Amino acid sequence: MTIVRIVSLLPSATEILFALGAGDEVVGVTFECDHPPEARTKQIVSTSAMTPGLTPAEIDREVRSRIAAGEDLYRLDEGALRDLDPDLVVTQDLCAVCAVDLSTVDAARDYLGCDGRVLTVDPATLDDVIGSLLVIGAAVGRRTEAEQLTTELRRRLERITASVAGEPRPRVAVLEWTDPPFNAGHWVPDMVSAAGGQSVLGQAGQRSGRIDWADIATAQPDLIVVAPCGYHLETAIPLATALRDTRDLPPGVPVWAVDADSAVVRPGPRLVDGVEALAAICHPTRVPARERLAAYVGTTPANT
Repeated sequence: MTIVRIVSLLPSATEILFALGAGDEVVGVTFECDHPPEARTKQIVSTSAMTPGLTPAEIDREVRSRIAAGEDLYRLDEGALRDLDPDLVVTQDLCAVCAVDLSTVDAARDYLGCDGRVLTVDPATLDDVIGSLLVIGAAVGRRTEAEQLTTELRRRLERITASVAGEPRPRVAVLEWTDPPFNAGHWVPDMVSAAGGQSVLGQAGQRSGRIDWADIATAQPDLIVVAPCGYHLETAIPLATALRDTRDLPPGVPVWAVDADSAVVRPGPRLVDGVEALAAICHPTRVPARERLAAYVGTTPANT
């Protein structure tokens, strides 16, 4: 089947499609799809059902409440989906907090009589993420482009590995959420490892999960990285700064904020940018800083 009309229900899938040269075939995206800028010109078919302007703690409470009540976190515009009549809908079934639930997509297709294929992309590790480019590339007739892109991404990772070879590997605690604290799982521990560090909270390939402040102290991190899901650097910095000042953290540990949406939590090509940013944090004398992706906010308070 020739793919000429694609709806992406994932910011990461949108980035992948554009990176593969299939941007012209993308006709529908989510409200979160902001990279590349051309994605903003596409029709929005999915919006958030969450109350705007909430704090991290309030967001956590509302998410938990909605999930417990069986309510949706996203709204799918069925009318837009019908009008666009896509040949392919790209979505995921990995995290209910990240995109429209897969069952909602399937039900809408059946109700509207859409014949388009649904492709679910659920990477759990960094290698899975790179492999997903080949899956999407094959689905949209861009296999060669996907092979070229994955080759270049792996070469960049190899260069990072070479640049930090032989260096001590700092213990890195990456937080995906700050109130309450969540560790960063899935592909993030792989990113830390590729950057020349040791992930001391989340496990590669496992879901992110809520932790206690004591878990961070027990992990004895050399570095704390705040990468809040749904936040870019300018909004992550205040969260990292507030976290830096809490007495619940081990004393004297450097704290960094990173642009999570651009380089950590969206499973697409820019995760390699995130590895480069983490490598610069872990090994500042060996890897150039990525200033637009990370910011140092100070150290946790010393014991008094």
